[in-house]
This record gives sequence, C-alpha cells and structure tokens, in this order.
Amino acid sequence: MTPTRKTPARRPKARTSPARAAAPTARPLPIEIDARALPPLGMAPAAFLRDYWQKRPLLIRNAFPGFEAPLQPEDLAGLACEDGVLARLIQHDRARDAWSVRHGPFDEAEFPGLPTQDWTLLVQDVDKWDADVAALLPAFAFLPRWRIDDVMVSFAAPGGSVGAHVDQYDVFLLQGQGHRRWQVDAGDAPPLAFRNDVELKLLRDFTPTHEWVLGPGDMLYLPPGVPHHGVAEDACLTFSIGMRAPSAAELLGDFVDTLASEADESLRFRDPDLAPAQDPAEIDAAAMTRVVEALNMLRMNDPDRLGDWFGRFITVYRAAGEVAAGGEPRSRIEVEWDLEHGATLHRHPYSRMAWRRAGREARLYVSGAEHALPAKDASRIANAGAIDGALYASLGEAGRDCVIGLLGAGHYSLQRDGDEEE
Repeated sequence: MTPTRKTPARRPKARTSPARAAAPTARPLPIEIDARALPPLGMAPAAFLRDYWQKRPLLIRNAFPGFEAPLQPEDLAGLACEDGVLARLIQHDRARDAWSVRHGPFDEAEFPGLPTQDWTLLVQDVDKWDADVAALLPAFAFLPRWRIDDVMVSFAAPGGSVGAHVDQYDVFLLQGQGHRRWQVDAGDAPPLAFRNDVELKLLRDFTPTHEWVLGPGDMLYLPPGVPHHGVAEDACLTFSIGMRAPSAAELLGDFVDTLASEADESLRFRDPDLAPAQDPAEIDAAAMTRVVEALNMLRMNDPDRLGDWFGRFITVYRAAGEVAAGGEPRSRIEVEWDLEHGATLHRHPYSRMAWRRAGREARLYVSGAEHALPAKDASRIANAGAIDGALYASLGEAGRDCVIGLLGAGHYSLQRDGDEEE
C-alpha cells in the first residue's frame, strides 16, 4: 500500500512594510561636477552646504563660465611692491627640493630677473585693494559675509607651487588664467606631519587620491584639513577665497582678555567658611571648590554679553588694516544734501561689519565697535557696500546717526559726481 504523501501547507508570503523595506544603496556623492547650468556650485547652496561644506572636497568645472580674470599678472606684481601689502615670493629648487620664501614689498626691478619657472607670487587681501576682485565675493553670498576672510591672488610661473600642504580653513580655489594641476588626498586619515627642513609648513608625506587640471572658470573647494598640492602647468593666476576660522585658543584668549578687562575688582577668591587647616601647605579640595566659585563669578552667562564679545572679535579678527578718520569732514547738513543730489558713501575696504539681534533691538558691529540699532537699520547698513541717498533716507534716525558717525570715523568716503573721493 502506497503511503499517502501529504502536500506541505503553504506558508503565507511575508509582507514587508515600506518602513521595514531595505533602503536602496545610496549613490556616492560625486567629487567632480559641471556647474555650467547652475553656477557657481552646480547645485543649490543648501545642497552644497549639506553634502560638501566641511565634509569633502569638490571640483566644480565651469563654476564661472567664460571667466575673465579681473586683474593681470603685471597688476599683481605692481601691488606686491606697495607698502602695506602682504605679499610673498616662493621659489622651489627642484634639484635639491629646497624652498625659499621672501616677503614684500618688492622692488619692481626684481621681477624681470626671476627664472622662467618654479616660482609663485602670492598677494593677500587683494579684494581690499581692487574693486574688480572684490566683485567676486557676491557669488559667495550663500555664506555669512563675516566668515569670508579675503581673496588671495597668486601668479605662478610654469612649475610654480607652494608645495603639498594643508589649510585649517575652507577655501575656494578659482582658476583665473592658465592651467594649474591640483592633487588632493581625500582619504579618511591622511598623514599630516610637516617637514622640518623648510620654512614653509609642507607635508612630509603626500599621496594624492585625485588629480585634475583646472582651466579658467574652474574652481576647487577644499574643507579644512584636506592635503593638497597645486602646480602651474603654464603661467597662471589663481584666486583663493579663504574663510575665517579662529582657533579655539584664539577665541579663548580674546574671551578671557575681555572677561578680565571687564571684571569687577570686588569679585575675589573668598573663604568665609574656612576651617582650621590640617596641613598648612596643602591645597585641599575645599580650596579648589572656592577657586571654581571665584572663576564662575566671571562667566559670561548673559547671551547678549557673549554675542557682543563675538561680534566685536570677529569684525577685528585677521583685519588687513586699520580704518582711520581722514581730513576735516563735511558737516552733516552738507553730507545729507550731497546724498540727496546723487552722492554715495563708499565703505572703506578694511571696514568689516556684521550684526545680530539683541532682544527687540539689534547690534551693528563695525571693526570691533558695537552700535545699538533697530534690526532693519543694522541689516541694511551691514549688507551695503555703499549707501546712496535712497538707502540713507530709508534708515531710521538711529541708523542715520550711526552712518554719519561712521563717516566721521573713516568707515565711509563720500563720492560726488565728478569729484574725487573725500
């Protein structure tokens, strides 16, 4: 008798809820994009800040399509000869792998005698000296203006370089003329030890993971801490838009100085509950508790005081130069008449401004000084590189008072039609 074979019961098919379904494997973010359709980032600023800012490098082809450099190499050389300009000349001896650095100002007669290769001229704060270079900055308005430090411009002869190095701040490297080969180590834990045989902080070991040649209008974004090395393929100009990134030590140093300068002398170490010492030479736990209590009395727990300190600090930090009042100023009545008839107040290139809300009011910070203003006035003044009659008239009384005071302090110059700046 043949046994009856039972048909196994069918198991019901498992139903996977959308929430439990395995997420598709995320595609890796590209390290190179073409921004021609959406310059200068090739994506919405929010996407760039989310995916790349201080996270990973990005090569942006055609960030500035059809870009024409706003100054020429001879202009940069002339600027490097001016007093007060921060300029460096870096030369590389390939045979000995030796580097030399000289600081400006330079003599114009030096440049024709330089070799045909392996040197770089770097000039910082060119945006403070050249309005056409400063005109690059609005393209980076997706960043807080007070985070942007300067536009450094470098001219490199073929083979010119500053060596493999690492920066502690974000930088956008925009190619202006010629071609530069960039190598980047985008690895997770690149070696960061420096050579001890050169004046420059050059990396002892550098193994690139990516390499590109950039032409005019191409731009490379590098977060802090990414090793990189750029070498000129031919004579080239590069514009470096660098960020301000004060170290924790710099912040703490200025913060402590502010606390100390504003401290009430009556706030002191106290021990009204002192008990007889078991060991007169011992600093015991109770004493250390009182030390902490004394320091706590200096803490800046008031957010407004903390904000005011930072506003003053960041508008002075790494200042390229100081703003000073000029000659005998025009009277307020004359200035306001001029503004009504087409004159403009142009902000001094060294004058740095930022603002923040403070309760119902606001604070405008100008090169380390603070001014209490309505938020609308503070924002308009801080965001305006120039103030014309219409903008001036739109300000409230406090805003207009502030502008006139800043004009007298040298933060603005008055430009009338057909006149030289005053």
